Amino acid sequence: MWTLAFDITTNFCSIALLKDKSVFNIYEEEMPYGQGEQLIILSQKMLASSNLSAKDLNLAVVCTGPGSFTGLRTSITFAKSLKLALSTIQICGINAFEVYASQIPAKNLSDLNVVLIETKREDFYVAYFDKNLELVSSPKTAFAYEILADIKDQSLSIIGDGAKRFLDTQNIQPNFIIESNSPDVQTLGLLGIEKFKNNHLDFPKPLYLKAADVCIK
Repeated sequence: MWTLAFDITTNFCSIALLKDKSVFNIYEEEMPYGQGEQLIILSQKMLASSNLSAKDLNLAVVCTGPGSFTGLRTSITFAKSLKLALSTIQICGINAFEVYASQIPAKNLSDLNVVLIETKREDFYVAYFDKNLELVSSPKTAFAYEILADIKDQSLSIIGDGAKRFLDTQNIQPNFIIESNSPDVQTLGLLGIEKFKNNHLDFPKPLYLKAADVCIK
């Protein structure tokens, strides 16, 4: 089984090619802009260097955010285009909260596992998971003081590209911290494969927790 997983919702362009459950090829690069333009080109190059084409793929897995509005629309459109062009390919969307939460090692899961994602504003995208990685409540945006009220007096693990900014200003001591710059693309692919095997593919839909930044003059 061949799986292509990709994420351009952050400042990174991340692509992984998996053979069954093992990474066959991977590409990750920080880009201040232009991830959308590079995604298709780099995916094609990765397949070609592995002596494959899109026709060989069984599954495409895309991160559905939250994150860059353009990155979300571009990457989801790419996944849908693959499905439209090649009916043999299945597609699956997985949000960044689920990817981040799944990166926490089982031994480090706490009573409350907090995923903090950058909004590049004063607030954060946040989701809370229990020790079984079940969502405690729907993902949302929240300011630091609101998050502190949510997590008060609880055993914590924290992960996400917003973790460092949050912890730099708060006097708390979580049990476990991962300050990741972006969702792990290998984990993204593995989660998609698991959904594929369980016949529970989620058709890609962007996860918007904020309106797009628009300035009209």
